[in-house]
Amino acid sequence: MTLKEIDVKTFENYAKKSPYRTFMQTEEIGKLRKLNSWTPYYLGLYDNDKLVGATLLVGKKRHFNKYEFYAPRGPLVDYTDEKILTTFLKLLTDFVKKHNGYVLRIDPYVPYKERNGKGEIIKDGYDNTNIVNTILNTGFTSVPYDDREQVTFMYALDTKDKTEDEIMKNMKPNTRNLIRKNIKNGVEIVELTKDNLDEFYKIMQSTGSRKGFDIRNINYYKNMYDLFSKKNEIKYLVTKLDLSKYIKMLENELESNIDKKNKLSDNKNNNGKRKALDETINGLNKKIELAKEEKEKYGDVITLSGSMFIMTKPEVVYLSSGNYEEFLSYNSQYLIQWEMIKYAINNGYDRYNFYGIPNTFDDKNDKDYGIYEFKTGFNGFVEELIGEFEIKTSPVYCLIKLIHKIRH
Repeated sequence: MTLKEIDVKTFENYAKKSPYRTFMQTEEIGKLRKLNSWTPYYLGLYDNDKLVGATLLVGKKRHFNKYEFYAPRGPLVDYTDEKILTTFLKLLTDFVKKHNGYVLRIDPYVPYKERNGKGEIIKDGYDNTNIVNTILNTGFTSVPYDDREQVTFMYALDTKDKTEDEIMKNMKPNTRNLIRKNIKNGVEIVELTKDNLDEFYKIMQSTGSRKGFDIRNINYYKNMYDLFSKKNEIKYLVTKLDLSKYIKMLENELESNIDKKNKLSDNKNNNGKRKALDETINGLNKKIELAKEEKEKYGDVITLSGSMFIMTKPEVVYLSSGNYEEFLSYNSQYLIQWEMIKYAINNGYDRYNFYGIPNTFDDKNDKDYGIYEFKTGFNGFVEELIGEFEIKTSPVYCLIKLIHKIRH
């Protein structure tokens, strides 16, 4: 078997047929990395004249004129064929050495052990420990969880051959109710173009500031739009609410409930109904008052939240999102998820990937537990990937790693 540089078209044709395909192994990500001083390579593994493996590999100059190499979510190969996998990894390592590399990193899009919606390992489910062992036996070492570039645990939902009704009925009641509440309240979903991505970026800035995490530069979001929009594989969605219409709806609902109360007789049997209606009326008055205050402060139409999605078959990936703190009570992110789940169902995607969840997803005291809890409302399953691996290809590896650690 031989390793050759291949053209992008050959790579893309192979990638589209791979069960391990992801948006990270695309020409678009190669171009994005190039904008950030990485050099993309498209490599193919040939068994005689047959292409049996391919990968996007990117390299970047670091210290001492040495290069870091990384196959994002790669390589793409039949991981069940130990001989082909071992050969591919060895030839990739040789390629890195010849190109003055000090390390090769890979993080295959390969699930580890089958888990259910609670994250519990399923007895007699799939177990790809043998694939991990093959990679380790080739000379790679496992990268510690906190040092990995990509997520290890994800939350996903099967959409293949499913209907909207089936997915909706399978959701947890609270999630289903919040979606319907958003629809009833008149929350609208607006798709942004490149010209108004600043609107999404402001949401991300607000969220990052509130939660204490760094966000990407606005140019990242614009570059991603330029690259993936050509194939209609990216969406930036925001939720908006017309407060004038919302207030009018609440006032109509208030009037209807007052009318119901007034029609009740003085019979003691109606005391329970009267009390319930009083609570509803009081709640509506509070909502109307709050909405009027928001209208006075923010204007007629408010933006509630925003999300970024990548649609590279076979899956839709929910990649980034944010919310304005003052509008969290509207829970509009639930509606955005439902919109894109429907998109996945109606456009032939096999699954909807909510993407990253913390590895401590079963710890209710963890600061990120809410992320996991939000996603589980859609009643999918936890997926753990086999992780990230690296192999040192130069004696300066340890010194460069030490420099990175000190700088970090």
